[in-house]
Amino acid sequence: MTHGTAPTTPPAPPRSTLVVTAHAGDFVWRAGGAIALAASRGEKVTVACLTFGERGESAKAWREGKSLEEIKALRRDEAEKAAAALGAEVRFFDAGDYPLLVSPELTDQLVEVYRDTQPDVVLTHPANDPYNGDHPAAHRMALEARVLAQAIGYPGPGEIIGAPPVFFFEPHQPEMSGFKPEVLLDITEVWETKRKAMECLGAQQHLWDYYTDLAVRRGVQLKRNAGPNLGLAHRTMAEAYMRPFPQITKELA
Repeated sequence: MTHGTAPTTPPAPPRSTLVVTAHAGDFVWRAGGAIALAASRGEKVTVACLTFGERGESAKAWREGKSLEEIKALRRDEAEKAAAALGAEVRFFDAGDYPLLVSPELTDQLVEVYRDTQPDVVLTHPANDPYNGDHPAAHRMALEARVLAQAIGYPGPGEIIGAPPVFFFEPHQPEMSGFKPEVLLDITEVWETKRKAMECLGAQQHLWDYYTDLAVRRGVQLKRNAGPNLGLAHRTMAEAYMRPFPQITKELA
């Protein structure tokens, strides 16, 4: 009697996170913990970095007399090192900052990234930031590209995507940007990884302590909202997010 071999089911592809960010440092300060957590679980994380932040977020390098191209190279190197520390791949678009302009061409490039990465989760900027118009521009293109990437009739390579949930990471001036923490993510276990990535960004060293303090404050809020018996670390570190679309669930939790 011959026994056949049971067919094997191919392994499911790893979960995919797509981060759409205006400048080279944004993904580290605002979502480095989420990125490191996903990578630690073996998930694929792709950062679409629209600009190097060469004009508006590189004051130290300008004061040192560096040229525009030197600054771009510096910020690219910093972002690549930070992404590597977090476990992510970063793709640069060099679309120019201050101002970053919304354009059909750049949106179309993002559609290709969506279809290529097939994200299960999308992280990007919230809609409002009165201090930096590049962030709302990135937000607008990230959301528009997400919708276009779902449309079978929209031209371009790759398979259409589903409707991945979107999370808006916290802006630098949350009170002035209408940001309200709706999701608090515990990043305690990867905090040292995020801090290491932050320290790759020498051009913005003045932000290292600011975002460390913010993680502490959000961690305090997380503990106050988490119930009494979750075994949280004494020094819990967290990131805050907003959700523009409803949570889909079969259980309220």
